[in-house]
Amino acid sequence: MRLSTAFTMLAVFGLAAGGAFVSARAAALWVETSTEADVANRLSVDGFDWANVQADGLRVTLDGEAPSEAERFKALSSVGSVVDASRIFDNFEIMEADALAAPDFSIEVLRNDAGISLIGLIPAATDKDALLDQIASRAPGVPIADFLETADYPVPDQWPDAVNFGVSALGQLDRTKITIQGDSVFVKASTDSEADKRRFESALARRAPEGLKTELRLTAPRPVITPFIMRFQIADGTASLDACSADSPETAAKILSAAADAGLEGKADCRQGLGVPSPEWGDAAMASIAAVADLGGGKITLSDTDVGLVGIAGSDQAAFDAAVTNLNAALPEVFSLSATLPELRAEGEAKPLEFTATRSPEGQLQLRGAIDDESSRSILTTFAKAKFTGSDLRDSVEVNSDLPSGWTIRVLSGLEALGAMESGFVEVTPANITVTGRSGDPNVGATVSQGLVARLGNDADFDLKVDYDPNLDPIANRLDPKECVREITALTDKKKITFEPGSTVLDGASRATVDQIALTMARCPEASIEISGHTDSQGGEEMNQSLSKDRADAVLQALTLKRVKIKKLVSQGYGEAQPIATNDTAAGREENRRIEFRLITATPEPLDDGTEEETQNEQN
Repeated sequence: MRLSTAFTMLAVFGLAAGGAFVSARAAALWVETSTEADVANRLSVDGFDWANVQADGLRVTLDGEAPSEAERFKALSSVGSVVDASRIFDNFEIMEADALAAPDFSIEVLRNDAGISLIGLIPAATDKDALLDQIASRAPGVPIADFLETADYPVPDQWPDAVNFGVSALGQLDRTKITIQGDSVFVKASTDSEADKRRFESALARRAPEGLKTELRLTAPRPVITPFIMRFQIADGTASLDACSADSPETAAKILSAAADAGLEGKADCRQGLGVPSPEWGDAAMASIAAVADLGGGKITLSDTDVGLVGIAGSDQAAFDAAVTNLNAALPEVFSLSATLPELRAEGEAKPLEFTATRSPEGQLQLRGAIDDESSRSILTTFAKAKFTGSDLRDSVEVNSDLPSGWTIRVLSGLEALGAMESGFVEVTPANITVTGRSGDPNVGATVSQGLVARLGNDADFDLKVDYDPNLDPIANRLDPKECVREITALTDKKKITFEPGSTVLDGASRATVDQIALTMARCPEASIEISGHTDSQGGEEMNQSLSKDRADAVLQALTLKRVKIKKLVSQGYGEAQPIATNDTAAGREENRRIEFRLITATPEPLDDGTEEETQNEQN
């Protein structure tokens, strides 16, 4: 009985222990699952999706690749808000950090009346002292404030080109903001005049290194236009806007739109400036253009508030009068209209008296036709010589006392208009002036129109057929001093300067070469050039010295007569002291007889091949 009871007790205790074990195991699994779920949920809510969790009893193991040490610490802190920190086993790994990207290097250059400021970040490899010296040489005497920082990262490929171009621009502009970056330069500046603006734009565009992104935004004060001119015509079905002035971009756009609606084709422009005679100028111009279009042809000129309409000869008078009435009604109150309908010349009627002037590209000026009297002829000749200095004047003008009143003024006005052309033709008749030609002035139409209206009145009848040729524009095609000398070299390589035997007189062919050199020098006003004369060793040393100087002076005088305007132009004779070949042979002596054009610099600047920049020209 006692044994059976003992076995029973043992069985009961065994069952109780087994139940307790099972219960404990179940409780532990529940704790692990619950803890794992709570920690995983917290990590997910806090955005640590890269972290994994595993619970083993009371121990919580965390693993995964943390983006950074800071993220690892944040994940541990997040888990610590759910379970005790002593239960957390950190098995995180830190992701390998990428190499830090190089910063964006840039220099902000500000220049004004107070000086120059440099702000930005540059590569440590940049020689900052050399950069400051370079800026100081471009802007001598201007104080420089240096706020540049450095960073030790590789230098961008185009950084040196960008810096050099930016500093070059800084040296030319007094009030500017220049942003220099790794592969680009942005220049924003104000200039003193429209001519300066065009000159700087052209010079900077030429000097921009290949591959470097550049943006130029230069502004100039608007000029005062007087008188305000707009001239539009339709002749033989072709519309042309010979001159256009506007006080704003909006007014210019309105006028150009009206001209296009009236049949104008191709590119046209309105010169913008100050001095508009009425706020309603644009409306008056649009109404005037529309009137010519309605007539099917004719010419209209606005000069300030005066409006001159010229119809087509032989047109219906009633239709012309109706157009004049309509235009009068459309014009703003301050504008006054005068209208003319020319009479059609009868068949067989003699051609009217005329005066013509022709200017050739080679510099020849041919005058033909009639003038009032000898006094007027003398005035005409003096005016032509002054206006066309250096031109080969051919005068075939005859005196005719039967010319109409004001004829001399018309002739001089036409000749002055021709002076705005590099080459062209002007025809003056009692009723009309026709100007045809090419010019390097983009505003040539407005310039000629203003001159003719100012001298002949608003009702003057004239036709303009003038073209802007950018190749003739001395501003757009301006050369720096080195380029100037290279251009002269190319000219003299084709045809050398020679003299009449034993004299200091240029021969005919060389005069043409000098003319071309003068045109080249007109494009490089900043150059300082020496004209150097040299001889061979034949004859006495003093005589050779004198001859070389006289010949250099002869070239200088020929260029001076062409009104060459460069920074400095001087002549110097070196005699036989600087031979470039042997004087023992005829060929060598011929080489030594020469004229050289040399660039004058503060210190000699070598060419790429190490030789001094010059041109060598024979003398006979």
